[in-house]
Amino acid sequence: MAITRYAALLRGINVGGSVKAKKVPMARLRPLIEGLGHTGVQTYLQSGNAAFSSAARDEDALARELEAAVAAEFGFPVDIVVRDHAYLAAVRDACPFPAAELEGRQLHVTYFSEPVTPDRFAAVDAAAYAPEDYRLGDRVLYLYAPDGLGTSKLGARLAAPALTKGLIATSRNWNTVSKLVELTEQA
Repeated sequence: MAITRYAALLRGINVGGSVKAKKVPMARLRPLIEGLGHTGVQTYLQSGNAAFSSAARDEDALARELEAAVAAEFGFPVDIVVRDHAYLAAVRDACPFPAAELEGRQLHVTYFSEPVTPDRFAAVDAAAYAPEDYRLGDRVLYLYAPDGLGTSKLGARLAAPALTKGLIATSRNWNTVSKLVELTEQA
């Protein structure tokens, strides 16, 4: 049975200092994923990135399994997107911006749970936000934000609930995008 390396991208955890913040310690997430029968579990940063190996083939089923386990363990729901190494590498390689020339904080990828089409973002006048810019890819949105995501007006506009309705959308900076490819490479 073939084993595949995956990354689980947890949305909206360990962000901000609010008492209501969804706290998921990586030291507890690793054994939780192992307890589901997955192996080679590694986490990256505290913002909800985990790599693991599994014989399972259905990314959506893996995501639902992880969501149920996280909810049972931590007492609150967390949206999760699961993607395999080949997909993560293809996203990195298809970047329409000159990633090698930019700082990691200037380039972000938003991973979507479903394919998105340009008409979803047709109401966004990207030119009005220049020099910030974005491009769509295979279930992703690439965002160039020269001053970082925290001050990006285009990033805030693209994340508006009206535009992402019905999707799980979770963003990572370019350093994390690259690290996820590395973590999911087969040993």
